[in-house]
Amino acid sequence: MPKLDGTHLPQRLAERLADLKSDKEVAARDVKALLNEEQIEAMDAAWQEQQELRKIKRARTKEEERELGWKTKRDVYIETYEKALIEANEDVGDAFEDRLYKSEVRAARIYLDTFFAARDDGKDTHQAHLAANNELKRAHLAKVETIRMNARDQEVWAMEDAIRAEIHKNMTPEELEQLEILEEHEKALNNADAKTRGRAGKP
Repeated sequence: MPKLDGTHLPQRLAERLADLKSDKEVAARDVKALLNEEQIEAMDAAWQEQQELRKIKRARTKEEERELGWKTKRDVYIETYEKALIEANEDVGDAFEDRLYKSEVRAARIYLDTFFAARDDGKDTHQAHLAANNELKRAHLAKVETIRMNARDQEVWAMEDAIRAEIHKNMTPEELEQLEILEEHEKALNNADAKTRGRAGKP
């Protein structure tokens, strides 16, 4: 089974819980696959308690079993999964934050590695930037910055500034001059586009 992170876990737990409640056959290894070690230990301990309870208190009917607190192994599974689902839902926000952070770090590493590899191959700053962005697209990380949570925007911008600062630090004076020219050119194009849109919007 593929490794799950906390963002997938609530749905998978809910699906497995539904299977258990519908009396669908579920192998013990599949039950444990979605639980952490602590939850598995608690589940095994709960079933051991049931084994001990059956030795101490005998029951002749289903009604007596309920009165004495007897539970089937499936009942123990269901209780464990209900608790695990509550815990997973409580932790899902942190799980999304962690997953997003790892994506951002991976994207930054890929960008920087590709950028400087391209510079070492003799590409100019603009070509190296395009190569790095293309590598992000191949890694399906090109739009990481567009899906960030609002609460993390400031942190993300700080990371982007750090990346740009790292790139600038490793540039020669000639490369910095080329970059400034490129940025001025892009700024002029953006200003021209804005003026064109402004004229188009006038009555």
